Amino acid sequence: MIDLHTHSTASDGMLTPAELVREAVRVGIEVLSLTDHDTLSGLPEASREASRVGLEFIPGVEISAVFDPGTMHILGYFIDPSDATLAGTLSWLRGGRDERNGLILARLAELGCPLDPEEIEDLAGGESVGRPHIAKAMMARGYVSSFQEAFDRYLGKGAAAYMDREKMTPEKAIEEIINAGGLPVLAHPQTLSLDNEGLGKLVDSLESFGLAGVEAYYYSHSMEETVFYLSLARRFGLAVTGGSDFHGPGAIDSRLGVGRGDMDVPREIADKLIKRYQAAVR
Repeated sequence: MIDLHTHSTASDGMLTPAELVREAVRVGIEVLSLTDHDTLSGLPEASREASRVGLEFIPGVEISAVFDPGTMHILGYFIDPSDATLAGTLSWLRGGRDERNGLILARLAELGCPLDPEEIEDLAGGESVGRPHIAKAMMARGYVSSFQEAFDRYLGKGAAAYMDREKMTPEKAIEEIINAGGLPVLAHPQTLSLDNEGLGKLVDSLESFGLAGVEAYYYSHSMEETVFYLSLARRFGLAVTGGSDFHGPGAIDSRLGVGRGDMDVPREIADKLIKRYQAAVR
């Protein structure tokens, strides 16, 4: 198994980077990428642990980009964790995340679900607070019975307490990733809320700015969607990636390496991505 889309406590995951690596080894992952939201801070720890346990590791990131009508994220692979320019840009984005968290908590209080910021920070373990931590606090208070209910009723896009935040343009996200030595990949195209024709036009446009790949395999993609995304990658000569978007036990309904149990990302996907990166840096 391989998994090229995961999260840790450095952003909104439930496992530390080292714990994530050990869990990957436990379930049989051969190649892992940590792609935390708008931060590189978990990469050194994950890389050290991967070296210690003999797991092939690809440093990554997931950057939020402005897009309507859906949601766009750009994954970056083989990122230089020490790139100061990207780190500064991501710090600005996280500032927008913190501001949004305050707005979400204020709205939840208005809806009869008050939460103490300190209890959420405790759940985050000192790392960047995200909506999954807020969802977990809501469960602990008994406001919702499950993580999914928290997102469906309150925290998901379009839900009662959803708030948007600062994001960069897709073109800028691609540029930042390339400048940091990485390969930019369009994450989970399903969430863009586009039909096949619209998605084709978008990928064509982004490819002209340096988009290098498409995440065809994803825990919530249907077989039909995966087949179409694979055809898009072939059409534009792009790499293919895949991952579970794993956030940890009790988070979204996706398990490391297998998603909902039926996700199977071929090992050759990672091998081809590595070869593409090697060719790009020669």
